[in-house]
Amino acid sequence: MLERLELLIGDKINDVKTKTILIVGVGGVGGYALEALVRSGISNIIIVDNDKVDITNLNRQIISLRSNIGEYKVDVAEKRIKDINPDCKVTKYNLFLNKDNTYDLFKDNKIDYIVDACDTMEVKKELIRIATTSGIKLISSMGTGNKLDPSKLQIMDLRKTSYDPIAKILRKYVKDMHINKKVMVVCSTEAGVKEKITTIPSNSFVPATAGLLCASYIINDIVGDVWKNSIY
Repeated sequence: MLERLELLIGDKINDVKTKTILIVGVGGVGGYALEALVRSGISNIIIVDNDKVDITNLNRQIISLRSNIGEYKVDVAEKRIKDINPDCKVTKYNLFLNKDNTYDLFKDNKIDYIVDACDTMEVKKELIRIATTSGIKLISSMGTGNKLDPSKLQIMDLRKTSYDPIAKILRKYVKDMHINKKVMVVCSTEAGVKEKITTIPSNSFVPATAGLLCASYIINDIVGDVWKNSIY
């Protein structure tokens, strides 16, 4: 299934296959990151989510269908992964993460990369702490709701973010914790709608693009300087 990708990256496909990726949250952002990583040859996936598919997910979450409403997202995601690549090893946690149990994931698993696509601020902070102290590479998604322009999404160091309330809180956390390493995030430079609203609006293409950027960060990091050795 990976012949076309192998034409692009050559023997690096073997490096891709050996990496283990933790994806925290398989909703709008995490679902697309998961999809792209599995289709890129990642063969060891750990997924964490405690939500069920809801009808309100249909506008933006790739794993959501009318036929699976009410099913746990990790179960739906596992079925989808296996339908793409039956040989992919899937470890799933139907679990609500918090500050106290997040580290347990790392005690039980050898993890090479983290995709943070969760909504819980204390977990985002804990993932940053764990990643920067353990040397695991992290890509964290900032807010994708209330945005309309996917071209404004960028992969950047957390310290360079703007317009994003999640990033603002995390910048303060990194500063207070004296974390000097780069914290890579996907963040939009779009200001978003200014009106106060109780339910955060969303669309199909901004979270999807953020998820694909998370996946591209990981695959390109694994592949590294393959193009410098290209014959083309």
